Amino acid sequence: MTPLAWKSRAPAAHLLLAVFAGLTALAALPAHAEMPVFHLTMKNGRFEPEEIRVPANTRFKLTLKNEGPEAEEFESIELKKEKVLAAGASSFLVFAPLKPGTYRFFGEFHPDTAQGRIVAR
Repeated sequence: MTPLAWKSRAPAAHLLLAVFAGLTALAALPAHAEMPVFHLTMKNGRFEPEEIRVPANTRFKLTLKNEGPEAEEFESIELKKEKVLAAGASSFLVFAPLKPGTYRFFGEFHPDTAQGRIVAR
C-alpha cells in the first residue's frame, strides 16, 4: 500500500479505533444497581406507613399515592422537599443520599394527623 493510500484510510482507521476504545471502556464500567424504591400512601389525613426505613448514603425514590378524597401534601422542611397531590393522584420524589438519622415529614392539609419520618440507617 502506498503512503498516499494509507493516509486516505487513516481517518476511518482512527475512527474505528476510537469506537473500539469507547466500547471497551464502557464494558469496564461497573453495572449500576437500581435505585431503591419506597412507597408512601396518603389517605384520610394520614400517611401509611408513618415510618420509612431507607439505606443511609444511598439515593432512593419515594412513590406517593393519594388515596384520599381530597388533596394532600408531602412536605419536609429538613429534606427541602414538597409535593401536593390531588385526590387519586400519584407521583414520586427522588432523594439524594441521606446521612444516618431521622427526617420528619408532614401533610400541610392535615398537620395534626399526617405525620411521618424517614429513617436512614
